[in-house]
Amino acid sequence: MTQLPWLEPGSTDFPSTRLALTDPNGLLAVGGDLSPAQLLAAYQRGIFPWFDESQPILWWSPSPRLVLKPSELHISKSMRKLLRKAPFRVTTDTAFEEVIESCAEPRDDQDGTWITEEMQAAYIHLHQLGFAHSVEVWDGEDLIGGLYGIALGKVFFGESMFSRASNASKYGFITLIQALDALNFGIIDCQVHTHHLSSLGAREVSRKTFEEYLVSYINRDTINRDSINRDSINKDTDRTQDTGIPENNTFETPYNIDALKARWPATLLSDSST
Repeated sequence: MTQLPWLEPGSTDFPSTRLALTDPNGLLAVGGDLSPAQLLAAYQRGIFPWFDESQPILWWSPSPRLVLKPSELHISKSMRKLLRKAPFRVTTDTAFEEVIESCAEPRDDQDGTWITEEMQAAYIHLHQLGFAHSVEVWDGEDLIGGLYGIALGKVFFGESMFSRASNASKYGFITLIQALDALNFGIIDCQVHTHHLSSLGAREVSRKTFEEYLVSYINRDTINRDSINRDSINKDTDRTQDTGIPENNTFETPYNIDALKARWPATLLSDSST
């Protein structure tokens, strides 16, 4: 049985993703505490947490990786028709907690949820810090769909979505993709293959290619480049932590992660012409 590396609380010293298991695909490490510094250091490296209430925190870096380039968005004829009708209102960052709680609700094909209360609290904290974002789809005053994820530089890491009406989450996701394309986002991380995401233009790439995308896009055209609020991410400012990223890569250290806060769209308007 393979012995997985154990992460200490607050540690940003992740093992090399080359050590991730192939079965189960991408399992890399165990432990940690989902602190902002730990989560953001993980996302910089293409690592994300995924576990249920019966497990310790598990960290993953699967290969292949499903990514969607906003410029390659594919919209079906039926979705174009729906977008032209504009039956729903789409907003961003107006109901983050309600969105993540809705994503955490058990689904018909699941016994439980991986979005535990601990996970919810961690991502709500990241939202308060300006790194986690939500998209809301409304029918009148009713929240009928949405999604949330992490934005660093020109990369959006999608986490989960939900829908209470036909095509509601897809409507919101397409609207978001169009807005991110207008802001020149490089990729959207969709993690693992699904038919739904592939139908929108997402495709699988190797871990190596995915990590090259991160190096290319995470530092591109970010905000707060000269006004880093280090204390909001990590209170331990007395020592420098090694990121574990090779020197020829352009990742920031966890202390500088606030400089990678993405330029996020203030409003979301669907465009059926794409």
